[in-house]
Amino acid sequence: MVLVLFSLLLLGAFTSTTLAAGIGKDGTIAAKRGKATTLDELIAMYDSSSCFECHQDIHEEWSQSVHARSVYGTGRTAATFRTAFTNGFMNWAYSGVEKPEDVEVEHLMGCAKCHLPQLADATDDVAKELVVTIFDWMDAYQNDDMATFEKHQETLLDLNINCLVCHNRMAITHKWTDGYPQDGVVYGKNAGEHYDPNFPIVRQGPNMEASILCGQCHGLGPNLELDNPTQCATGYGSYLFSYITNGGDKTCQECHMLESGLGHNIQSYRSEVMAEKAVEWHVTARPMVWRDGRNVRPKVMVDVAMTNKAGHGIPDG
Repeated sequence: MVLVLFSLLLLGAFTSTTLAAGIGKDGTIAAKRGKATTLDELIAMYDSSSCFECHQDIHEEWSQSVHARSVYGTGRTAATFRTAFTNGFMNWAYSGVEKPEDVEVEHLMGCAKCHLPQLADATDDVAKELVVTIFDWMDAYQNDDMATFEKHQETLLDLNINCLVCHNRMAITHKWTDGYPQDGVVYGKNAGEHYDPNFPIVRQGPNMEASILCGQCHGLGPNLELDNPTQCATGYGSYLFSYITNGGDKTCQECHMLESGLGHNIQSYRSEVMAEKAVEWHVTARPMVWRDGRNVRPKVMVDVAMTNKAGHGIPDG
């Protein structure tokens, strides 16, 4: 009896350890506050509005960036979520999705892994609510119901990659090496006090100036860890395997934030500033006359040479 009890205790200890891999995981924002059960709770969980008072200039920069509307985009990104649902999940024989009520967080992570990584900190009810919100938003626009359209638009715009997503949730990449990002802490270049009652500590983030911070979303290529892999962002993979291996030494932050002068208004090929930095054009035009029998036709020969000066393939995400 004693031997059996001892064996059960050992089994219990082993099971507990395997279920809680990683020391400090219980100190993250999601672990401390519990999974969000509504979109409003998810928005509140990573609410960065308290940052704006002291970092107004940075907030103004960020508000112009695509990160500030990572789910909504220009409207096209949110619409693509719906396309993924109607043309993807509903058509895939083994997805288990026939209607919005069938959607789970796992279904949306092919998109949300980059556009809304904090969705992983929510229940499946939130995934369903997100899909319904996008459907209702598009239907309201088509029905010229601007009040409903703007209401849902505001919700979708509140779902974004903000201060706490970058400076807390995604701030540490190698969590078994450097620890899990803790609730009440923001991660930056330096360490010290932080004048925010909810986040009173600043710690030095090991990756805040490294490209791997960006690479968590601007990926290597197919998301092969998903049950239904998607081929989407390959910017970081291109950066590693083409730029770095050929002697490049700049980080994403150096090009997109510092040298561009854009700061937290992080942009890509849609920005004139970034487009000029990324592509070198040489155009040569030569007029000529072409004789075709009795007909003489004026023509022009145009040579266009485009050189990619970016640290990765373009366009890409």
